[in-house]
Amino acid sequence: MDRRGPRLGTNMIASHRIRSFLHVLAITAIFPWIVVGCSGADDTPKALVVESADSFRQALDSINALIVQSPKSAALYDYRSQLYLAVDSLPAATLDLERALRLDSTNVNRQLRMGDLYYRREAVAKAKERFEAAAKLDPKSTQAKLKLAEIDLLLRNYRESMNLVNDALRIDQHAAHGYYLKGWIHMETGDTALALSSFATAVEQDPQDYPVYIMLGKLSAAKHDPLAVQYYRTAITIRPRSVEAWYDLGMYHQDHGEDSLALDCYSHIMEIDSANAIAWYNTGYVQLVHKHEWQTAKTSFSRAISLEPGYVDAWYNRGLAMEKLDQLDSAAANYQMVLSMREDYPMASAALDRLGSKGVRIKMREGKKAQ
Repeated sequence: MDRRGPRLGTNMIASHRIRSFLHVLAITAIFPWIVVGCSGADDTPKALVVESADSFRQALDSINALIVQSPKSAALYDYRSQLYLAVDSLPAATLDLERALRLDSTNVNRQLRMGDLYYRREAVAKAKERFEAAAKLDPKSTQAKLKLAEIDLLLRNYRESMNLVNDALRIDQHAAHGYYLKGWIHMETGDTALALSSFATAVEQDPQDYPVYIMLGKLSAAKHDPLAVQYYRTAITIRPRSVEAWYDLGMYHQDHGEDSLALDCYSHIMEIDSANAIAWYNTGYVQLVHKHEWQTAKTSFSRAISLEPGYVDAWYNRGLAMEKLDQLDSAAANYQMVLSMREDYPMASAALDRLGSKGVRIKMREGKKAQ
């Protein structure tokens, strides 16, 4: 029986690798409340507030008019790219930033942001080219070196990645992201002690670095070190609505028999995201396996299934809860549903054998016999 939902946030590539996107993207990530600024070069508006789809269109019309007047202005295409990024129109943002670089390829920051945008679109080779161009323009750019190090880490070129990180740290020994990357390199090469040390150094340089606290929590939890709780709590202080942090903290408590604390974490997830099936599943698991509360477990698994009908483990565990409640026909139906979704689920097959030995009709098997 699976005792938990899938781990969240364990893949760095998905959420943590390129974390230093242009600052405008961070500001404009939540539409419709977007503030976009520009330097004022080439008559670009110094500040623009976009409060709705209509005001976004007005802003876009304004920039388009300026581009018609100054079609050779790299800054205007750059600015329009940022507007497209504000509404997650990545193809349009890419085209405009490419236009800006064709007009002026000597802007280091623009090269870096172009690389970030390619990386976001999973065009890793193109991203690397832009980071290399930025590094060539500014050999002292720690950002360029660290972004190249991230690419090498992604490609598992650990030695090259570490060399780039060390080069960056020689330029700026307080670059927190460099220590974060060192932590990942050590972790992926199997040295968890050095990984912990590097991550700890990263938060010394930047005490608000949420992803590092998550990694410190995960490594500590793997060692059953109670410090994991402190790290996850700190991550939650930085991002109170982080489902990832609440889930990891809940799993630590669940793994260590602290049921009430685990359930409290899952309740927080439900408040943040009422459609989160994993929180309901884990709640049901604690109720079923730890607390032996069959009816409440059944209810929790039912809620998980209603949110995610293909949640195979929830169907199986609801069957177990029903079996404990002596609702044997319903339990059999759940186990059969599991096997209809995943034929190679030995525990469901064993459960049906168990129920069959008690005289429960197994409709799926009767159908096969009739054939």
